[in-house]
This record gives sequence, structure tokens and C-alpha cells, in this order.
Amino acid sequence: MTSSKTTLFILLVIASLASVALALSIGSVSNADAAIIYQLRLPRVLAAFAVGGLLAMSGSLLQILTRNPLAEPSVLGVSGGASVGALAVLMMGGAGTIWVAGGAWVGAIVVMLLLWLLVGGYSAHPSRMLLAGVMIATACGAISTLMITFASNVAMPGMIHWLMGDLDSVISLEAVGGILGVWLSVLILVWRLSPKIHLLQLGTDKALTLGVDVSYVQWMMVLLSALSAAAAVSIAGSIGFVGLLVPHLLRACIIKKHGPDQKFLLPASALLGGTFLVLADMFARTIIAPSQLPVGIITALIGVPSFLWILSRFRHWNT
Repeated sequence: MTSSKTTLFILLVIASLASVALALSIGSVSNADAAIIYQLRLPRVLAAFAVGGLLAMSGSLLQILTRNPLAEPSVLGVSGGASVGALAVLMMGGAGTIWVAGGAWVGAIVVMLLLWLLVGGYSAHPSRMLLAGVMIATACGAISTLMITFASNVAMPGMIHWLMGDLDSVISLEAVGGILGVWLSVLILVWRLSPKIHLLQLGTDKALTLGVDVSYVQWMMVLLSALSAAAAVSIAGSIGFVGLLVPHLLRACIIKKHGPDQKFLLPASALLGGTFLVLADMFARTIIAPSQLPVGIITALIGVPSFLWILSRFRHWNT
């Protein structure tokens, strides 16, 4: 990294730590005691950071893979597929984070493979990939609604709450440890792959001549993107727009000066995505205190106008 990128990365680390500290100190209860902070706020804040980072990394990988700035787990149907898988487990009476996470991961992988087969892989035109993803996302939404319609009265409330995207149920430090472990594992793998991903942007032929195993890198990107989205959905349900906004903001900060350096952008996404969702969840917990909003509502209120703005600049965007 250049000195300016190093400085920006350090600032992102500081911002991450500051957002966590701020979220721990602010809540619907003033003068919270240690029990509230460590048993309720801490697991939720750490889960928000990990989920936000995973969604941002998933969005970054999808945008590079599809060469499309509008690619994002929810836009391309990956989050929808993960939701269908998780809801299927809940509908059948499955319990426990492991089972739900497994269903979410299978659903995400199926959608990614279906999308890959429908559009013809990496060589597909970005608009074709986006259109296919939107259709798959719509289908997943319809399937989710159908599953809720036929769900039992016992399972239905939990399934509806799941689709809103919320972190209110995250109270287990074991579950938080698991999602943080996934966040760290994906971050390490993405960081190790980032030099090859960076070369992949030069074009398939050029990357091959430089010794990059293109097929391996592309499939790893698919699997890591699906794993990230599925892990996030398994903890927090369907939360949109984090994977769209964060990579775009990072590119806007450095692309004009330094170009699209994935060795910086991908790890930075893990930090900024976590910071973004921690702050969004803090607002969700406090804006109408003592009641709480699902964090998915906050990200949607921010994401929809931002999505339209990015769409208006689509033809000027560069990976």
C-alpha cells in the first residue's frame, strides 16, 4: 500500500473501534449497568460489525466478478437464496444457528450457481448478469412469501421477523464468536487472493499470461461471496444495500488517485461495512426508544436513494 492508503486504512480501523465503543455506550436505556452492556449490547454490536463486514466483502467480490457496480448480495438474489434456505429450516422446525446457517449457505450457493449457469460465467455482459440476478431475487422473494403462507402458526412469526433483517435476537456470545470467526476467515482468504483478483481485472487473457489460475480464482470468489452472504443472513436475516454502498464509497475515495486496487479495497470493505452496520443498528435501537426498529429498515432508507444515485452514474463507473 502507498502511504495514503495506509493512512486511510488506519483511519478505518480507528473508525471501527470508535463505532463499537459508541454503540456500546448508547442505547434505549440510559445509565446502563455492566450486565446490560456485556450481556445485551456487546453481542449485538459485535454481530453487527461482523455481518456488515461480510455483506460488504460479498458485495465487493460480486461487483468485481460481474464487472457491475450495482451487483450486491440482495440485488443478485444471493441474500434471497440464503433467506429461502434459512426459512426452509425454520419452517421444518429446525433450531440452532448451525442448522439455519447451513440452510442459508446451501441456498446462497444454489443461487450463485444458477446465476453463473444462466448468464454464461464471467464473460457475460454486466447488464445480463444484473437482469438475471433481479429475476432470481424476485423469485426468491415469491418463494419466501409462499413458505410463510403455508407455515405453521408457531413458525410464521419467527420467519416474518427473519425477513425484516434484525439483530435483536443475537444474545449468545457463542453465536457471535462463530460469526466473527467466519468474518476473520473470509477476510484472510480474500486478502490472500486479492493480488490475483486485482490481476483478473486486467482481463482473462492478460491474467492467464501473468500466471493466474482464472477458473480457480473465479470459483473461490463465488464460494466466498456465497459464504459471506449466507453467514450474514444466518445471524441477522435479510439486510440489504450494505454490499452495494460500502464498496462504491471506498472506490469513490481512492479510485481517481490510485486506481482500483483490490489489495486495499477488499480488506477495507470488511472494516467500513462493519462500521456502517454498527452505526445503522445503533440508530435502529435508539431512534424510537424504548421501541426498536429492524436494522434492515434503516439500511433500506439509506440504500434506496443511494442505489438510485449510483444507477444514474452507472455508465461512468469503472472497476
